[in-house]
Amino acid sequence: MSPVTDGAPPRAHIPLPTRVFECHPAHPDRHGRPLWEIVSPELADVLSTIVCRARDESGKIPLVASYDHGERVWNPPMPLLFQWRTGEQNRVVSMSTIRKALDETLDAAGLTDNTGQPLRYQPHDFRRIFVTDAIMSGLPPHIAQIIVGHKNISTTMGYKAVYPTEAIEAHHAFIARRALRPSEEYRIPTSEEWDSFLGHFERRKLSVGTCGRAFGTDCIHEHACIRCPMLRPEPTQHSRLTEIRDNLIARIAEAEQEGWLGEVEGLRVSLAGAEEKLGQLVAEARRKSTAVDLGMPTFGQIAIRTSDVAAPGEVG
Repeated sequence: MSPVTDGAPPRAHIPLPTRVFECHPAHPDRHGRPLWEIVSPELADVLSTIVCRARDESGKIPLVASYDHGERVWNPPMPLLFQWRTGEQNRVVSMSTIRKALDETLDAAGLTDNTGQPLRYQPHDFRRIFVTDAIMSGLPPHIAQIIVGHKNISTTMGYKAVYPTEAIEAHHAFIARRALRPSEEYRIPTSEEWDSFLGHFERRKLSVGTCGRAFGTDCIHEHACIRCPMLRPEPTQHSRLTEIRDNLIARIAEAEQEGWLGEVEGLRVSLAGAEEKLGQLVAEARRKSTAVDLGMPTFGQIAIRTSDVAAPGEVG
């Protein structure tokens, strides 16, 4: 809530099944997009009290500049609600002050984790808690994305920290489905079935690599492995693959000379497969031997935005 401003009245209403929530504007994020904070009716009353406290003698909220620790720049002065007066100027409530207040509140509440240690929250954790609770309560993810100001919805879904619950529910559903199946489907495999399973992996070893077809599936190329895309050639067999390619070229020349046109087409298919496998080995060797110099970026190259705003007390 620290970036919430009083620059404009609420501009959006979100109707949920039993209540209506309002969105209040906050200062833009590091991409320049406006952020919104969702506000319940109870929180709106609290914000009204904060607005009354923050106003000066003229009835307006003073403009203060806040520091963006992520981008290391000063934001333009805005009517931030969470500010305090020190000396002759107003300053925004710092993140360290908010963290200290959170720690003191958690210590006073006596909340602990599974190990008995006191809970420790970061201010950003409450955005994750809000997104998780909102989506689990039925708020569409794309609406939550707009509220929290995420550019990509995948970021919003990453905030929805409910993996353990979903995993447990999915496992319980699997156990329930399994209980409805005949017990014969989950019997102990016989010795013959187990030997067949182990033998499948032993029979996948070939002279030039390994066959990657799944267990229990037939060979669609009738063991013409050099043509099959499931063949994974080994770098140590490069010379053997070269011999096979040269032999195929010689056989094609012989077939064309003798007029065995029926074999030429099949040999050419095998030749194309051999050249493809050699190309895979060459590409893999080049990829392993080539180093990509990424360089050392400067701050100007990695900073998303810059600011000409001077720090409070400094001459701009």
